[in-house]
Amino acid sequence: MTVDLKDKMMIRDVHIADRPRERLIRQGAASLSNQELVAILLRTGTKEESVLLLANRILNSFDKIQDLKDATVEEMMAVKGIGQAKAVQVLAAAEIGKRIYRKHSEGRYVIKSPEDAAAYLMTDMSSLLQEHFVVLFLNVKNEVLHKQTIFIGSLNSSIVHPREIFREAVKRSAASIIVSHNHPSGNPAPSPEDIEVTKRLVEAGAIMGIELLDHVIIGDHRFISLKEKGYMS
Repeated sequence: MTVDLKDKMMIRDVHIADRPRERLIRQGAASLSNQELVAILLRTGTKEESVLLLANRILNSFDKIQDLKDATVEEMMAVKGIGQAKAVQVLAAAEIGKRIYRKHSEGRYVIKSPEDAAAYLMTDMSSLLQEHFVVLFLNVKNEVLHKQTIFIGSLNSSIVHPREIFREAVKRSAASIIVSHNHPSGNPAPSPEDIEVTKRLVEAGAIMGIELLDHVIIGDHRFISLKEKGYMS
């Protein structure tokens, strides 16, 4: 049996300027791939494979890199070549990321565009396996006062009750709201039910004096703004 020399290549065989740590120092962390970032966390590979190949093995064991935030030590150690120490290193880094994002979300985040709303919601909502209907309550400066999941399940007009949403908006002294839900299929294209729910909320908001600014549908790291698509006029 022949062995592919590429698969046996170790990190020491990579030119020093192309190694992940050196590239991060020169070009910044944003320039690195997911594989390279995980490789830096692992620090070393095994006798059989380089740290880059080991990092790739971890990423291939999860559907999305976002799934690392919910991984357990046992799940990490089930990956060939990952012992307890390496599992702890990766999970500690994932937890730091979660806490940074949570702290950011707790601040007065300003939403000026559909892109801002999607950025605020994407990390939590793009990997959900069920549909979640979430409302952002904003003040007069378009700062997020509160985020709340109203219900979980398939979206239809009989489930989404405007009174529940606007009761909470009054309680929070919100000047406006943005609603959002995810499509677990990954495709954010709006369904007829999505459009119907949006129109009902626009009408209710007009009566209450609390404007519905947008309905953002989250897919697999994609989104659609129903306002931009003209469904709210």
